[in-house]
Amino acid sequence: MSPGPNNLMLMASGANFGLRRTVPHMLGVALGFVAMTAAVGLGVMALFDRLPWLEPALMVASVAYLLWLAWKFAHAAAPEGRAAGARPLTFLQAAGFQWLNPKAWAMALTAIALYAPERDLSAVLAVAVLFGAVNLPSVGLWAAAGTQLRRWLSSPARLRAFNWTCAAGLVLSMLPFLV
Repeated sequence: MSPGPNNLMLMASGANFGLRRTVPHMLGVALGFVAMTAAVGLGVMALFDRLPWLEPALMVASVAYLLWLAWKFAHAAAPEGRAAGARPLTFLQAAGFQWLNPKAWAMALTAIALYAPERDLSAVLAVAVLFGAVNLPSVGLWAAAGTQLRRWLSSPARLRAFNWTCAAGLVLSMLPFLV
């Protein structure tokens, strides 16, 4: 199984911007997913039940966005060759990204269906908080791994290989949803 879009984006952010500047991105992923899981359990899942066309439409939008992101990864410039205004994702951008991440949707929908099938507030919040407790250290490890790659990526050839590998991993992470 390939790493998910969040993991690859956090690793790339850690490599390009360092751990400290990636913290808002990390918190956005972790807390954004908690909010999304809670929203799924408290009403969004019911919306999918009522409007069955919504789920495939979301999937198409998600895949299109992730393919665009993979293209951006593959063609990213070296840190010193980036535009002067380049910066990591903000907290809100990373939290918003959860709503376009097919793996996040699959996990949230499945977890609510399995562990909070009645969709009562306490069960939904327990699932969401548990995801947050597991997710935050995980995203931190991916960002830290990226920072450790920084020195190794100082070679243009290695950076290009890293960028293309991240792009390929992102595309591969979508295969379960495309098949």
